[in-house]
Amino acid sequence: MGVNSITLVGRAGRDPEVRYFESGSVVANLTLAVNRRSSGDEPDWFNLEIWGKQAQVAADYVRKGALVGIIGSFKLDRWTDRASGEERTKPVIRVDRLELLGSKRDAEAGGGMGSGGFGGGAPSEEEVPF
Repeated sequence: MGVNSITLVGRAGRDPEVRYFESGSVVANLTLAVNRRSSGDEPDWFNLEIWGKQAQVAADYVRKGALVGIIGSFKLDRWTDRASGEERTKPVIRVDRLELLGSKRDAEAGGGMGSGGFGGGAPSEEEVPF
């Protein structure tokens, strides 16, 4: 038996890239910057994949710099590069739950929409990775 669960709180590195399918499915992809405990370190970056209603929420409310919390699982996307024929991999976090964090002021400034859930207030300017 194994456990594959990831919980992260960070800031969106870009606006979500959203795709709609003829089947009615929707997927949103974006990056998440998560700061380390010491302020001198570079943030860790994660690729997020969000499906369904959560993807639509991300499309409607998440913008670059928005503070979000996620719960999801790790997966490794694999494909063959068309140009070189080489096998490629990309680590991705498949998001099961998306929480919009931050304050109403953050939302009005383009940084997301507050709904609570993971705790944590607005970070200081030193904590913001960009």
